[in-house]
Amino acid sequence: MTSAGMGGHATPKAYLDTQFTYSRTDDGGGTRGMRVIDSAFVGNRVWYAATEILADGEVQYVIALVCLVRWNPKAKDGYSFAYKDMEESMGPCEAGCPARILRLLSPTAKESALDWRRRCLMRLRLHARKVENGMRIRFPRAIKFSDGHSGTEFIVVKRGEKITFHSSEGHGHYRISHFRDLSWSVVPETRIHRTVFAPSLPSAKAA
Repeated sequence: MTSAGMGGHATPKAYLDTQFTYSRTDDGGGTRGMRVIDSAFVGNRVWYAATEILADGEVQYVIALVCLVRWNPKAKDGYSFAYKDMEESMGPCEAGCPARILRLLSPTAKESALDWRRRCLMRLRLHARKVENGMRIRFPRAIKFSDGHSGTEFIVVKRGEKITFHSSEGHGHYRISHFRDLSWSVVPETRIHRTVFAPSLPSAKAA
């Protein structure tokens, strides 16, 4: 849609927060609706939200909504925004939901929703791993690069939030896509301890 179709909302998050907050009157006279209580627009491409399901103004339970977003405010044809919405029970592939939103969700018995929540929690654990400059890490499978290098061990080069890698020998300069989403382990640092000998005792003299 064009910016005019976004109803005055300047961002996808603002538009989707409003789009999924509503109340409608049923034929029988009652009302049903939804209300977004928290949301996040992650990576400029995925919107996650904790959303209350309402019946006659009362909260029934809270579910997660996921929207895949195409957002290009400088699109030459003017069509800057599009989205596809899914409920967590549809098992979205995207699993980057922030922890604060997951904590708001109601318990569920739907296996597809439970699987999605588990994948989100796993990703959060992966991203919580501490990464320090100079640490040595090992991947379970070799990673190949365009210069011909292939390896499982790399040395972290961290400058602020930017992370690149040297080979295990300290050579090259490599980028590994979606590094934080991958499985890897820290290679323990081998420490060589200085050996300290006890002073020798004076020799005993024969009586």
